[in-house]
Amino acid sequence: MMAASTKLSSFRLPPLPTIGEIIKLYKLRAEKQLSQNFLLDLRLTDKIVRQAGCLRDAHVCEVGPGPGGLTRSILNAGATDVLVVEKDTRFISGLKLLSEAAPGRVRIVHGDILTYRMDRGFPDTISKPWDGDPPNLHIIGNLPFNVSTPLIIKWLENIADRTGPFAFGRTQLTLTFQKEVAERLTASTGSKQRSRLSIMAQYLCTVNNCFTIPGRAFVPKPKVDVGVVHFTPLVQPQIQHPFKLVEKIVRNVFQFRRKFCYKGVEKLFPEASRFELTQKMLQSADVDPTLRPTELTIPQFRALADAYAHLCMHEPSLLHYEFREELRLAKQGNKPEDTFIMDEKLNTNKNGKARAAH
Repeated sequence: MMAASTKLSSFRLPPLPTIGEIIKLYKLRAEKQLSQNFLLDLRLTDKIVRQAGCLRDAHVCEVGPGPGGLTRSILNAGATDVLVVEKDTRFISGLKLLSEAAPGRVRIVHGDILTYRMDRGFPDTISKPWDGDPPNLHIIGNLPFNVSTPLIIKWLENIADRTGPFAFGRTQLTLTFQKEVAERLTASTGSKQRSRLSIMAQYLCTVNNCFTIPGRAFVPKPKVDVGVVHFTPLVQPQIQHPFKLVEKIVRNVFQFRRKFCYKGVEKLFPEASRFELTQKMLQSADVDPTLRPTELTIPQFRALADAYAHLCMHEPSLLHYEFREELRLAKQGNKPEDTFIMDEKLNTNKNGKARAAH
């Protein structure tokens, strides 16, 4: 027991200036336009890191480390290789100080996580088969609010394609979001927070809303509380179709979240064949058209995806059809009186006669 505690204590960092002192030392200030909020309480950063599971000898990519509070907790948890990706130049000096305190354990990338190629950031030797245990690689981050949603959508697409961080296997993520976004990501069928994000995250991952951090724990204090969310990619996605096809269906259905679900399904199809194809898709999927989007289960979305993919197989142009593009063309055609009708140019045949709606 004594030997174990000695080994654990060897993970601890040497004495360093506190995060508050680092902020003063380098005259750091959270930038409002970058949605930055610092977490100074190391008990809370330790608690976030614990949600990731055991980090002993782990490889970790930390997103947006800022002054490095979460980075310290990751190092103290025993990670041997911590790659930090920081876009803001002002934080690099403080991170270098941390890197010197943990020789060989911290790598600093000055860059944007939205474009950084994480699949090149770690050795191939850490890879695990997709149907095996997750690799000893973790993504952890106290994300700026303005980047959190586009980033998780990007990573969900990477999970579906097994690219980027998921080229190594079912890499786990532990991330912070605005409380409302965290609730959407984990919302169950029928709940008020059920949304596009709920479906996209849950058809690909096991998603847990771990705990909530009050806004007052951050500097400066945001107007909202913050949720910590943990994701583990599923061995088999609950919907077996390309990410973009699933995303298109879910996006269309949820654009009218208070209306019956058929209203959103309709917008998958051009106006000329809208009624017929909507009926065909809903009947084939055996989905009640009067259910609200929030009431649809993931198996029902899977049935809708199966039905839509079948229709697209017979009519490939449907895949590229976008209702909003039709709307834009209609507006250009100066038809404000009915924004749902296609520009007549799109609806006429070679003889110049309007096509009959089926």
